[in-house]
Amino acid sequence: MPGTLFIVATPIGNLEDITHRALRILREVDLIACEDTRHTRKLLNHFGIATATISYHEHNEPERAGELCEALESGQNIALVSDAGTPLISDPGFRVVNAAAERGISIVPIPGAAAFITALSASGLATDQFLFAGFLPSRAGARRAKLSELTSISSTLVFYEAPHRIKATLKDAREVFGDREAVIARELTKLHEEFARGSLSELVERFSKVEARGELVLMISGQTAEAAGSSRTTSSEDQLRERMDELVREGVDQKTALKKAAKELGLKRDDAYRMMVNQKNRRTR
Repeated sequence: MPGTLFIVATPIGNLEDITHRALRILREVDLIACEDTRHTRKLLNHFGIATATISYHEHNEPERAGELCEALESGQNIALVSDAGTPLISDPGFRVVNAAAERGISIVPIPGAAAFITALSASGLATDQFLFAGFLPSRAGARRAKLSELTSISSTLVFYEAPHRIKATLKDAREVFGDREAVIARELTKLHEEFARGSLSELVERFSKVEARGELVLMISGQTAEAAGSSRTTSSEDQLRERMDELVREGVDQKTALKKAAKELGLKRDDAYRMMVNQKNRRTR
């Protein structure tokens, strides 16, 4: 009979957060696949677990996934762990789980800690709906482009971020989203656990004065209904202005261009007129 692949969550900091079930599975399996065997060995030694380990990380994942599936098919039970928290959450593991599923191998999750859930639960931001987006791109242009894709989402946005990039990410977020409420969780469950709360502007100022350390979770409030309405209005104004400019270049006078563009865009003439007045007022401020 094939063995079982256990997806075992481990602590994100405080070793007391591991579950009794996780410890039992780590003792009973034939092999533990680790992101970093040296890191995992410290955890195993702390709890007196002598199970054999093997490396499984992003650099050897393609070939190691096949090896582990062969071992599973031969009847071995294997536990997959990451350096901290729940495997596969912004960590390696997809290939072996996907391959095991395709081969009909039993996959059993052993739940436990996950940094973004831990952070969100104590953030004070809305938790009825949220979007976990993992790590943002490291390059500024790609990062801003990714943030722009998320501007219209009303759910709380959750990211992982590296300490050396948090200042730039906060500035980009403020530029793309506006001055929303946000929270940064640092060193969760560890001695120096900290939550920094405030507007994006306040967090930009705060982290411009201190050097961030440790693992970070960045949470940003979603777009409000009022902001969404404003965004739609701005979009309609832009479309109206562009179409009017096209008509004027074709020789149509301003009044006729406004009437024609409004009709094409499905806008009432009075609403279109107000949009043009608003744009004119903003330009003259």
